[in-house]
Amino acid sequence: MDGTVLIADDDRTIRTVLTQALTRAGCRVHATGSLSQLLRWVEEGRGDLVITDVMMPDGNGIDMIPAIHKARPDLPVIVISAQNTIVTAIRATEAAAFDYLPKPFDLPELMTRANQALSRRVRKTDPAPSAAPVPEAVADPALPLIGHAPAMQNLFRMVARVLNADLPVMIAGEAGVGKTVVARSFHDLSDRREAGFVVLTSADLSEEAIHNAADRAQGGTLLIEDPAGFDTAAQARLIGMIEAWEVGPRRNLMPRLVSTTGADPQADVTAARLRADLYYRLAGVTITVPPLRARVDDIPPLARHLLARAAAQGLPHRTLSEGATALIRAYPFPGNVRELENLTRRLALTAAGSEISEAEAHTALAESSPIVPPAPAGAPAVRNGAPAPVAAPAAAAVPLGEPANMRLAQSVEMHLQRYFDLHGDQLPPPGLYDRILREIEKPLLEIALDATGGNQLRCADLLGINRNTLRKKLTDLNIEVTRRRKLM
Repeated sequence: MDGTVLIADDDRTIRTVLTQALTRAGCRVHATGSLSQLLRWVEEGRGDLVITDVMMPDGNGIDMIPAIHKARPDLPVIVISAQNTIVTAIRATEAAAFDYLPKPFDLPELMTRANQALSRRVRKTDPAPSAAPVPEAVADPALPLIGHAPAMQNLFRMVARVLNADLPVMIAGEAGVGKTVVARSFHDLSDRREAGFVVLTSADLSEEAIHNAADRAQGGTLLIEDPAGFDTAAQARLIGMIEAWEVGPRRNLMPRLVSTTGADPQADVTAARLRADLYYRLAGVTITVPPLRARVDDIPPLARHLLARAAAQGLPHRTLSEGATALIRAYPFPGNVRELENLTRRLALTAAGSEISEAEAHTALAESSPIVPPAPAGAPAVRNGAPAPVAAPAAAAVPLGEPANMRLAQSVEMHLQRYFDLHGDQLPPPGLYDRILREIEKPLLEIALDATGGNQLRCADLLGINRNTLRKKLTDLNIEVTRRRKLM
């Protein structure tokens, strides 16, 4: 690696680590804790690469990028930030940063990005990028889009790349992962944010309702929720509406089409739940929101964020103890971020003190599910300033050593006994009968829906219940109607 790297970070340790690593790699390094000093170096013609933090004592690193590009159009800038939000990723992209990495960053990955930036630099006389200000952070959405996990960072980068592109976007994922929040971000952070944002659901099936929704969203964003749940006639009307916009006199006012679907929209097409011609009109680019179990390291900061937001909304201010943090991190959260939000609000209301104890977190989890991770024996180990990973969520939710040929009744008995044991000398909270039945009923219905390809009539026949009864149970248990057939 060859070149001169300018580093701006107010953390002396980070400056030292980066200076040592880049020097060993063959680079010359100038490091500072001041953005004004960084800009002076740039204007003097120093440096082949800039690595800058965002929040600095004398300004914002992202806001500095237009000035850097004005002085040196050829100079690549890598942004590093502890603000691991979608807004940071979008602002870095719109400011024409070469790359963006969240803190704490992986040093080998940062070195790889630095090498790419130094290798691709080309001395040229192209005009400097526009110095128009990038949008400031918007108000926190219904669910926070924050995360350090690679899966979330990849999502942030993809959103940033296509934010203002003239392409329809399909957002796929399990229930509760925050698909609607991602959709809302496409509107609130884009250049369409001053126009209308309209949601079209399966309740809006008439031709008049579909066209009214499109008219109200003109120039803005039309969010189509679960188009595979629309009946065939409604899907046809939706296609007709899109075609009318594409060739009509108001084409320049056509809204941005954003849709949300289940985790596998192509399976909906295969199963004829979603028309192929509608799918291809909506899936200009598909973004998949990962489930919470795929980014367990994000659970503690998400929980802290949700507790802080609950306090801002008037609930008591709470923090998590180390034991509570480890326990929550080990739980699989089948309901994803929505379930975590409900848990944190419950803890904010019920905790006895300002710090949520491990026992209080354990009780809250046990009351919401008979299957909870075992309480940690002691305080979790600390590694690089964060709790070390505990047992994998899936393993924590299943008793070890369960024989493969165990009868269902024996397996249920084992889980129930474990639930009682978790409460020690105390009895579980009242309402146990209904709580246990719900826990058994929900996976039964979900698996039956999978097995019947999402066909409710066949599913009702399989279960031996009335179709209307099935529909009511799906609604009561918050089960997505659109299910994918499992691949055997």
